Amino acid sequence: QVQLVESGGGLVQAGGSLRLSCAASGRTFSNIAMGWFRQAPGKEREFVAAISWTGLAKYYADSVKGRFTISRDNIKNTVYLQMNSLKPEDTAVYYCAAGSRATNDQRHHDYWGQGTSVTVSS
Repeated sequence: QVQLVESGGGLVQAGGSLRLSCAASGRTFSNIAMGWFRQAPGKEREFVAAISWTGLAKYYADSVKGRFTISRDNIKNTVYLQMNSLKPEDTAVYYCAAGSRATNDQRHHDYWGQGTSVTVSS
């Protein structure tokens, strides 16, 4: 079992930055891949970014590439999502998830956090 708790969401103006954190507990964090997904109001949940357990492989959705950076600290059992140049269309609830490999496929993520809300005002 892995427990995930997200934090760092909030309200920010367009062009601003936020850093989301996801603290993991329960299972050896360094052996699991992590991902960030988001769900905007009225839309399906979508992939944002993923990182392998080593941190060497990183993947991004086209919509966030060049603006968002995923990273992890296996000592602190935490994964981060640095979000820069935020746009109103980035408004969503952001979820971190854990799985066996870094992928954009939600089906390969076995554990999910409760989400943290990000609102970007224009």
